[in-house]
Amino acid sequence: MAGVSAHGAQAMPAALRAVPRPTAAAGRMALRALLDGRSLLPVLSALHSELGDAFQLPMPHASPVVLAGPQAARFLLVDARADFRWRIESDPVARLFGHGVLVEDGAEHDRLRALMMPALHRRMLEGQVSAMHAAVDRCCAQWTDGAVQTVLPQMRALALDILARTLFAVDITPQLQHLWHSILRAIKFISPGMWILWPNVPRPGYARALQRLDDYLLQLVGLKRAAGSSGAADVVSLLIEAGLDDRLIRDQLLTLLVAGHDTSTALLTWALYALATQPAVRRRAQAELDAVLGGAPPQAEHLQQLPYLGQVVKETLRLYPPIHVGNRLAACDLEFNGCLIPAGTRVLFSIYLTQRHPAHWPAPEHFDPDRFDAALHPPPQPYTYLPFGGGPRFCVGAAMAQVETKLVLARILQKYDFDLPPQRMRFHMGATLEPARPVRLRMHVRPPAV
Repeated sequence: MAGVSAHGAQAMPAALRAVPRPTAAAGRMALRALLDGRSLLPVLSALHSELGDAFQLPMPHASPVVLAGPQAARFLLVDARADFRWRIESDPVARLFGHGVLVEDGAEHDRLRALMMPALHRRMLEGQVSAMHAAVDRCCAQWTDGAVQTVLPQMRALALDILARTLFAVDITPQLQHLWHSILRAIKFISPGMWILWPNVPRPGYARALQRLDDYLLQLVGLKRAAGSSGAADVVSLLIEAGLDDRLIRDQLLTLLVAGHDTSTALLTWALYALATQPAVRRRAQAELDAVLGGAPPQAEHLQQLPYLGQVVKETLRLYPPIHVGNRLAACDLEFNGCLIPAGTRVLFSIYLTQRHPAHWPAPEHFDPDRFDAALHPPPQPYTYLPFGGGPRFCVGAAMAQVETKLVLARILQKYDFDLPPQRMRFHMGATLEPARPVRLRMHVRPPAV
């Protein structure tokens, strides 16, 4: 039995052991990993290899439990999901997003999710493909032959442009310079930091920037109300028609704006990094695009005709999952694999460790899109591949992320070759998983496909 809750049908076993803590040897290994990798991710990898799929992460004032692997995923996302809370009132993500869908539990989460889903349905998004590749072309218009481009900020601007047009039905680009600092501050506000150790640590320097985002979103809602939203399919109009007040709409829009664009930014940056450092993969993806599209912009009907590019996206999501960890609070005493997780424990589920788990992924550190080729390999085992989570709270933006990423990469690969000297890339654990150093690609204009 992988796990039961105190409220489950089966009684809690009488004798449970504590979740393993690092030994002195594991602690030294983790310290070496921290000094070498300058990130918490190598520490988690070192402790995982020593302690297995459940271990404590000793910290001042708290010792969160880290879980990894498919058994833990099913336990957290399905079997015991009602006994975990997404909303932790003291966390910055709840303070920033208010009652946004990402930080709501139970029936209210389900209600908000259902209200927004029509705008996020794959068929609706495929109707926005022309707007998406037009946004890519505007972004690429400034890329001259042989010039070096710093990828992440450009992918951020592109992701914000696409998200605002497709989900909010507005052009954010005239306000982007005004909002840029505020968006970056919002991301910093919810990124892992000292607040994990001291929940009430003062957070000066954010109020003005976050208020600027509030002002923009509330003005957008006011303009939509004044214009009349009947029959419109964008998220703002759907929420107005559902009768939500302005503040609750603001919470949903800010959740989508920050979480939605930041995950796309990270995914696109990592995909371009992988393609730049794997020229054989890039050439194969370009050959597929040339055969299917020639030089024409990709349309909705082409997305299913680009299987290898789809494999590149899937492998990028496996190796570099933007949402690399899930954060929950145990609402009652829980049992996982004979270990007691006491009520009130913060539980971190590592998607990163699960998708690099050596027991389930051959050569897990190697970038290999062919592992998702159905003609060569069976599909991943259940709960080993979870870039969008799983269970009833499967990511509301999963369809958009897949359509957008495939289309953006297709258009860039049509237009450009690019290279990056091989280098060891360290990770930055922000709100999403990002490269710790700038990814700078030298762009070379490709001759038109015939």
